Amino acid sequence: MIKNAQIHFNHLGTPVADNFDDVYFSDDDGLAESHYVFYKQNNIDARLQNHDQSHFVIAETGFGTGLNFLNALQCFTDHLKQAQVQTDCEKSVKRLHFISFEKYPLKASDLKQALKAWPTLTPLSEQLLEQYPLNLAGCHRLEFNNGQVLLDLYFGDVLDSINTMSFAKSGVVDAWFLDGFAPSKNPDMWQQSVFNSIVDISRNNATLATFTAAGFVRRGLIEAGFNVQKVKGFGRKREMIIGHLAKANAKQSAPAYFNQDSSSLQRVAVIGGGIASSCILYSLAKRGIKSTLLCQDERPAMGASHNVQGAIYPHLQAKNSPHSELFAHSFLYAKRLYNNLLSSGFNFDYDWCGVLQHAVKKPLADKHENLAQKQLWPTQLMRNVTAEQGDEIAGIETGYSGVFFEQGGWVNPPQLVNAMLSAAHSINPFKSVFNYNIKQLKKTDSGWFLLTNDEQLGPFSDVIICAGEHSDAFEQTKALPIVGVRGQVSHIEASEQSRKLKTVLCHKGYFTPAYLDRHCMGATFEKNTKSRQVTEQDNLTNKEQLLNFYDQSEFASTLGDITSAKAAVRCTFIDHLPMAGQWCEKSDYTMAFANLRLGKRYQYEKLNKPQQGLHIFTGFGARALCSAPLSAEHLISCLNNEPRPLSERVSQAIHPARFIVRDLIRNKI
Repeated sequence: MIKNAQIHFNHLGTPVADNFDDVYFSDDDGLAESHYVFYKQNNIDARLQNHDQSHFVIAETGFGTGLNFLNALQCFTDHLKQAQVQTDCEKSVKRLHFISFEKYPLKASDLKQALKAWPTLTPLSEQLLEQYPLNLAGCHRLEFNNGQVLLDLYFGDVLDSINTMSFAKSGVVDAWFLDGFAPSKNPDMWQQSVFNSIVDISRNNATLATFTAAGFVRRGLIEAGFNVQKVKGFGRKREMIIGHLAKANAKQSAPAYFNQDSSSLQRVAVIGGGIASSCILYSLAKRGIKSTLLCQDERPAMGASHNVQGAIYPHLQAKNSPHSELFAHSFLYAKRLYNNLLSSGFNFDYDWCGVLQHAVKKPLADKHENLAQKQLWPTQLMRNVTAEQGDEIAGIETGYSGVFFEQGGWVNPPQLVNAMLSAAHSINPFKSVFNYNIKQLKKTDSGWFLLTNDEQLGPFSDVIICAGEHSDAFEQTKALPIVGVRGQVSHIEASEQSRKLKTVLCHKGYFTPAYLDRHCMGATFEKNTKSRQVTEQDNLTNKEQLLNFYDQSEFASTLGDITSAKAAVRCTFIDHLPMAGQWCEKSDYTMAFANLRLGKRYQYEKLNKPQQGLHIFTGFGARALCSAPLSAEHLISCLNNEPRPLSERVSQAIHPARFIVRDLIRNKI
């Protein structure tokens, strides 16, 4: 876990880092210094008026109190107001992306106290505090102003963090704020390896500014590739450094076979109607990208997203695997997104009542004990509880110990899908076409066309398939290795005792608190079928499974009748991870990367990409509520040549080519 900063406040109320014996901002006027040293010396105001992309990326070393970010957020808000009254805004930046690295993040309480020093920033500070993440290592994506401003806040050492990032060879950063404690106080950050890594993720003509004028810093930046000069410092500081990188070094994070290429995204067709497609449409809308939703059903959320109550919590392991990293950060991002929807007036039924995962069998108890011993996850995310503690949380007697996810709970998925679609439409209106059964995808010189039996829609620059178990229904995607798992959820009448349940219970299945005087109970697990037929036998199975674990508990033995049920097919892959990226043609890969069969990681041929513009976004199983929002952000960030919220190892873990690459390396194809 990441350690929080240990600080105290001096007699002027300025926060001081105990470990570094240095202030977080100047006692004189930290806000004015931040604006002069970082914002003004990077010439950002002028660059926002004339840029080669619709988004501008600032990165900083040392988030601290967030003062540099809040100043940039305020200035960018002013820029947007100015751009609205200008007649020619074609090259004006529409979105700001801020990346910050912090090894020792402040506690939320300390951050709140520190930001009181800047009353003019209070409205923005409150937004930051509302989203400020817990101390989990990795990238936390925070959003402001309906996604016009993104903050990717990395908790961890700056060098380690950059080394985990997923980025293309063109780089991502336009301007650097080299902040943090003084070089004499924090030499680990001001070293050559950090300067070199900064260049690795910088774009052509990237700039930098820093308060220090230390000779070894200047020489290190020059060695890394920057043209550096001294300029007048702020206030009593005589000099500071600015720099310019004429040409990026074309380094990228992924090997060629795991590239995530950008795309034009001029007009996007999104196929599907559930949580996955609503997340994609929301991510597209925030970027002002034209899109069309196409669904074979008569309304949204009639497939796997149609349950009345869906539990949401992260699936964590006792090791920091790509799987655990994906779900930990996805859960926290999803929770921020859903709360933002609610605060913006887009309503859905929910209850952040927590999720209690019971150790109903010894292997589960052993797993929970292993989780506790490893101490990988912050207690605010997950903590072990005794049987007594668990029963107090649940409000009923069960006798089981377990793991409690206090930030989890349940949502109504169909209502959530509709809320997300409404929110996306309010930001950037899109067209919706229902009862549209697409039979064929056709690529032409003018773009992609979607064909039914008697009509076609198009052209589209890109097609994103989010159709769950139907994602393999097209000629291009028939090789998609989907594992369909049918599941039935039963709705059972609440009793006086079961109404006392205060949290979601997970055993082999799950059981929710009463909602509309019913509990959701399930779910069954049946592979290799796409049937959605509800069966009485599955209702019996769900109830027997519950009683098998809780027959000694009064809440379970007093339940009423099963009044209804719903069945759906979960779309999964054999590694239990989703798939997000451009469709990869197997024959194209086997020709381009034939040397993988020989154990060589070089001398590859160029991919032909016959299906360029066709993208896959599916395979979320029963966990789309948790993992789809951040995965959607990652996919659209890749396609739009933006900073990516998922690490390189997670990006590779969900890449559509992963099974092809695996089989090439094993010489199976």
